[in-house]
Amino acid sequence: MTKNGMKLTGVRKSFGGLEVIHGIDLDVPEGAFVVFVGPSGCGKSTLLRMIAGLEEVTDGEIAIKGRDVTDLDPSERGIAMVFQSYALYPHMSVRDNLGFGLKMARTDAGEIEQRVGSTAAILKIDHLLERRPGQLSGGQRQRVAIGRAIVRKPEVFLFDEPLSNLDAELRVSMRIEIARLHRELGNTMIYVTHDQTEAMTLADKIVVLKDGRIEQVGSPRAIYEDPANSFVAGFIGSPRMNMIDAIWSGEGTAKVGNGTVRVDLARHKPSAGENLLLGMRPEHLIVAADQEDAIRVTVDVTEYLGGTRYLYCQTEDGQSLIAEYREGPDVGRGDTLHLRCPPERRRYFDKQGERLR
Repeated sequence: MTKNGMKLTGVRKSFGGLEVIHGIDLDVPEGAFVVFVGPSGCGKSTLLRMIAGLEEVTDGEIAIKGRDVTDLDPSERGIAMVFQSYALYPHMSVRDNLGFGLKMARTDAGEIEQRVGSTAAILKIDHLLERRPGQLSGGQRQRVAIGRAIVRKPEVFLFDEPLSNLDAELRVSMRIEIARLHRELGNTMIYVTHDQTEAMTLADKIVVLKDGRIEQVGSPRAIYEDPANSFVAGFIGSPRMNMIDAIWSGEGTAKVGNGTVRVDLARHKPSAGENLLLGMRPEHLIVAADQEDAIRVTVDVTEYLGGTRYLYCQTEDGQSLIAEYREGPDVGRGDTLHLRCPPERRRYFDKQGERLR
């Protein structure tokens, strides 16, 4: 870890006898955009609140820029947090909402005016400074909430699902705004979401959490293309990666339904009859002319989305499979196809979900 980054060492959190965060170790380089992602209840918001100082750390250490902040008050940590709710003061103008924290810290009035003005310009809300929150749209209110964090000039920004109250179109535009903001400010940002699309589009580094433990840390591309286990493979990606039960033959192939596919494992050599999970992304499946090294399926449902179609299929042994279908003749319910995934695009897992290589 660089001296100016953030480091979590053995961080644990218990509520009574229930441990919900299990020994998290994590290095965050200075200036990185790190996204905590995982299903509801995985501990991502609890972990963020411990970094913020809003939850007490049961065990372990949190350091920011080489300084142990584990037991410091939130105001002493050099962080600013943006919540899911905007938490704006409804009776105050945008100008006063932005400057309120600085005013409470007895910052000089001229300094407050300068910071509020520059922050409003960055967020393109300088024309809204005299309005009150009730006169703003959801996206404008979210900008004010972010601006209230920016004026404090924190070392680290913490975002707790800040876009979940916005509609789909506004979420997309605000994602772009937050990415631009990170590029312009250069501060370390930690962002919590359950939305894997947000994680993929915003992050330099993704931290995938499950049941209070880190499943994998890596770049969006590494997480997507080289998942550590079946949970990560299934959680990151929309539609999710197909997971098909297969039985190893012992001859470099595995049986799927009534057909066989080649299996290339350099290090792991399963025993004949061993059960495997074959992972294939929908966009990597192509329609083949025959069943050689392919899976025979029957189309159940089709979705037409303009530029692409999704085929929801059933294998001969009743397993579900989704294929992305961009070009070719029309395909409909009841049609039989052979779907093939290039060998280099296949991912293999054991029955416990651990990656086989």
